[in-house]
Amino acid sequence: MEQSILIVEDDEMLAENIQTYLERKNFDARVCHSAEEALEVLATVQPDVILTDHSLPGMSGMALLAKVHADTPQTKLIMMTGYGNIDDAVEAMKAGAFHYLTKPVALVELKLLIERALDAQRLEYKLTFYQQREAQGSSYQALIGNSVPMQTLKYTIQQLLDAESRMTDAEQPAVLIEGETGTGKELIARALHFGGVRNKGPFIEFNCAAIPAHLIEAELFGHERGAFTDAKERRLGLVEAADGGTLFLDEIGEMDLSLQAKLLKLLEDRTIRRVGSVKERKVDLRIISATNCNLEQLVQQGKFRRDLFFRLRIISIKVPRLYARGDDVLLLARHFLALHCKRYGKPGLQFSAEAEILLKSYSWPGNVRELRNMLEQSVLLAQSNIIGPNQLVMCSSLMEPAAREQFAQPACGYENDGAIDGFNLPEVERDIVIKTLNKTDWNVTKSAKILGLSRDMLRYRIERLGLTRPDRQH
Repeated sequence: MEQSILIVEDDEMLAENIQTYLERKNFDARVCHSAEEALEVLATVQPDVILTDHSLPGMSGMALLAKVHADTPQTKLIMMTGYGNIDDAVEAMKAGAFHYLTKPVALVELKLLIERALDAQRLEYKLTFYQQREAQGSSYQALIGNSVPMQTLKYTIQQLLDAESRMTDAEQPAVLIEGETGTGKELIARALHFGGVRNKGPFIEFNCAAIPAHLIEAELFGHERGAFTDAKERRLGLVEAADGGTLFLDEIGEMDLSLQAKLLKLLEDRTIRRVGSVKERKVDLRIISATNCNLEQLVQQGKFRRDLFFRLRIISIKVPRLYARGDDVLLLARHFLALHCKRYGKPGLQFSAEAEILLKSYSWPGNVRELRNMLEQSVLLAQSNIIGPNQLVMCSSLMEPAAREQFAQPACGYENDGAIDGFNLPEVERDIVIKTLNKTDWNVTKSAKILGLSRDMLRYRIERLGLTRPDRQH
């Protein structure tokens, strides 16, 4: 597709030369001889790049720049200045020009500059697209669930967002999100960010348990060149990257005590010091943390700072476990079923009545994450349009007693493709886990990926089923 260039130049010969050159280079070039004429064109046409002279009859190039930047900031404008007037160039750059050229214009240089402007424009469009996609579905209204615990949670979030919208201080209170693994704590953090006053700023997530403790400081606070052996250049940390937005610290209970003191200073002073630096820098960000641990217990054990605990939980939000959410299980299951059907190109899949009873009866130790991963496997391996109970790989010992008795009967009457009459759920699960582990030579990470489970959930199943790796034959 041809890229469109609008040339605003009162020197007719120069304008014609630039137009001819750009058209030979496969650009769609159009000429206007005044800013007023250019504005008439811009009312109906949106060029990718505008090339304008600084000195024009009537409205100046600077006035045109200001108008374009206000109306369509995504349009790149390159200013041409005469006689090497650096002051004009500096003024143009401050006003929002992409770049400037001094006359006489070198056409090859002009082409390279236009290509750079187009590359920058494409990158900005991509960033905008990803930011908008990230924000979609991140509001608290998008949280799936009609149960009393979820309605309470949504109401709490709404109250907090309403209060923050009326705050005169730019500093939002720290929020601690508490809940079991897999309950959706990150979704709550995103809802607070994208529904709040900082939604135009970055949302930076960091898992405190994801990297070794000795690397966390440089990751969060950045470092100067030469601060340690591998520090070959200066690097900004995630705290500075979150400036103007939100820093989400997941699994905060795993943070080392020595780093907790630095995090406390950040919360109190809003300042950081890069590793290897003597200079402190001010930052403006909101901190949200999450934990699946009992932080009060960690405080009592001396593993978590008491002052940091109270500073982090100015606002405390508790996320309910999935089993406590009643019929929300089925709402989420149908949501994930539709999602995975679309992903794997298997439209029309449905749960049988027996499968829905089983979904509601299971205790879901891995919560929403376990449900999502289990259903991905079910969709991937589905042989018919009906998802039955024997295609749901879960632990029958964690069902309610009545349901466990129902699905333990060898003649439950369920048929799958007319080939299966009855099943024993614990044995089916045990058999699948053993076969998968044997297939990967007991590599838990690879087996978990095949089964659509997290590594922790597979380890949980291995321990619960009492499985041990068989001795190798020598």
